[in-house]
Amino acid sequence: MLKGSIVALVTPFTKYGNIDYSELEYLVNRHCEAGTDAIVAVGTTGESTTLSHEEHIDVVSAMVELADGRISVIGGNGSNSTSEAVQLTEKMSHLGVDGFLNVTPYYNKPSLAGLVAHYKACAEASDKPQILYNVPGRTALDMTPDMIEALATIDNIVGIKEATGDVARVQELRQRCGDEFILLSGDDPTAREFMLAGGDGVISVTANVVPAKMKALVSAATSGDRSAAEQIDAELDALHQVLFIESNPIPVKWALALMGWCSANYRLPLTPPEAHSQEKIEAVLADLDLLNSQES
Repeated sequence: MLKGSIVALVTPFTKYGNIDYSELEYLVNRHCEAGTDAIVAVGTTGESTTLSHEEHIDVVSAMVELADGRISVIGGNGSNSTSEAVQLTEKMSHLGVDGFLNVTPYYNKPSLAGLVAHYKACAEASDKPQILYNVPGRTALDMTPDMIEALATIDNIVGIKEATGDVARVQELRQRCGDEFILLSGDDPTAREFMLAGGDGVISVTANVVPAKMKALVSAATSGDRSAAEQIDAELDALHQVLFIESNPIPVKWALALMGWCSANYRLPLTPPEAHSQEKIEAVLADLDLLNSQES
């Protein structure tokens, strides 16, 4: 399942900085129980940039094993080095992942020709479907509709995670790339409108905290039930906002720690949120009755 309510899952660490596989198991089980459609393993929210390649593979492998067919697992396979992205793709392809999320090469800002060559190399490394990830706020490169249309012709590229927050792109990309091309929001605050405009789902940070409510929101919005979608999203608006009060995944990990779901351990250069941010996160969770919550 590469559509619907997809969580960009955090990667739990112990206080010594190692992967906490016990907490990872707990989180995977929570999402299976809540009806989340798929998990993105080791993406931006999963702190992919501070994991070694060996850890990256190990975490994705563990998620596939823990999911045990109950929920789809999408492996993050992006890099600003094509050779590294290809290696990750090849290694994860044999782990049982259902697909890949492949971020635009960051920092080096390739041309369209470079993007096409990069994504072709990744697509040829596996027969698994791959989803483009456009997040110009982190990569310094915005994949324009022209670029996306060109990339959509590559075998195995089946959709895109659009994190620009530009809802107007939904209709344009649908016209350019066809009905089968999967359009996923990568921006929680605008995800409702993205889906009501014809998007197929969301890869969500908020879903870490309220997986069942995000599933309900996605179900309402993708079925065209504006009234229900607006009602659910209104309840979640403050949460969408506060989870980006500092760089992701700093706030969401802090929120999960307050809920008792995951320890608030980070790898440098990420650190716990500032005191004023901590207060705001706790206040929003309290308003939603989520502190030390066993509900989703």
